[in-house]
Amino acid sequence: MFSRRVIDGSLLFALFAIILTGGSIWLTRAQTEPSSQEKTRPRTTNDVAQPTPSPKPKSKDEETVSSDDIIRTETNLTNIFFTAEDKNRRYISTLKQDDVRIFEDGQLQQIFTFQQNTDLPLSLAVLIDTSRSEERTLPDEKAAARDFLEVVLRPNKDEAAIVSFTGDVTLEQGFTGSLERLRRAIDRVEFVPPSGYIGGGIVVPTTPPISGTNQIMAGATAIWDAVWATSNELLMDSAEHTRRAIILLTDGDDTISQVKMPDAIERAQKADALIYSIGIGDRYSFGVNEGALRKISDKTGGRAYFPHNERELKEAFAQIQRDLRERYLVAYSPTNPARDGSFRKIQIEIVKPEMQKELKLNYRQGYFAKAPESGIRPANKRP
Repeated sequence: MFSRRVIDGSLLFALFAIILTGGSIWLTRAQTEPSSQEKTRPRTTNDVAQPTPSPKPKSKDEETVSSDDIIRTETNLTNIFFTAEDKNRRYISTLKQDDVRIFEDGQLQQIFTFQQNTDLPLSLAVLIDTSRSEERTLPDEKAAARDFLEVVLRPNKDEAAIVSFTGDVTLEQGFTGSLERLRRAIDRVEFVPPSGYIGGGIVVPTTPPISGTNQIMAGATAIWDAVWATSNELLMDSAEHTRRAIILLTDGDDTISQVKMPDAIERAQKADALIYSIGIGDRYSFGVNEGALRKISDKTGGRAYFPHNERELKEAFAQIQRDLRERYLVAYSPTNPARDGSFRKIQIEIVKPEMQKELKLNYRQGYFAKAPESGIRPANKRP
């Protein structure tokens, strides 16, 4: 799905074709750095606060404390994260188990565990739109992304990856805990002008380039392809027991994706990834599709932000950082025990009427039940 710039020279060029709507989406790797210098964080759970590994089955409580918000094959507990904020968007950290109730497909569920969980490792993928609508704002986006990662990443605990996209999707840096590598990857991200581009969003007719396909891709924006590829090919391979999130910087105007937005949302849900959208770009020449960005964020349990200047952009990153840390965890055993790969709708409510009016809860709207065997596709898709 996307072009990956290899950080490890020992990796072979990989080429995968995914046939969608009669077309092809390619994933390739192109070498950029020597393998001897690449040191990404190991994909292990050793740095996660959890019970000491044991060959015997874990109890439900042990499994809840150590797992993230996906269903594990060795337990039937479902774990869901949520945040709470008041009308002034201030985070509320004083809720107790009796203050909330949770429903799955309309059925009330019994909560086994309720806790405020702020210590899970993070696996973050920063997606940066480099199409012509981002020409003016790209320098500020890159600076804010660098500052965000420098603040949010904890040494030997968290990891991040950098992805850029126009009509093509490129992996600038795979998952790593190295801030230096992430900084260099962000520095490499640059505006990609289409053929005949003279600035200010204006393209004039020119002699067709030798590679017309490449220029068409350079002038396009494949947001949903980028989200799908990142969820399917990057986050699915991230460290276990982490909180996964996509930071999406774009104006939300998709022009050429081969996958549809609902498919990108479904793939992110299956990867248990929150999507934080930052709607930014040349508002005067192109505008910002706030509806699309709100939808993809709401459906995955993230948030959408629409900054108008550099200060608001930094504030958006600061709120995302806090949102990732200050989340409640609820765990329950579903009344529907079937492992059929179906989509289960989640609803979390505040119990007290007076608190319902004051607080807003943010969480993913559902999950896909674990299939009976790995590799089996879900039988039912979300309606």
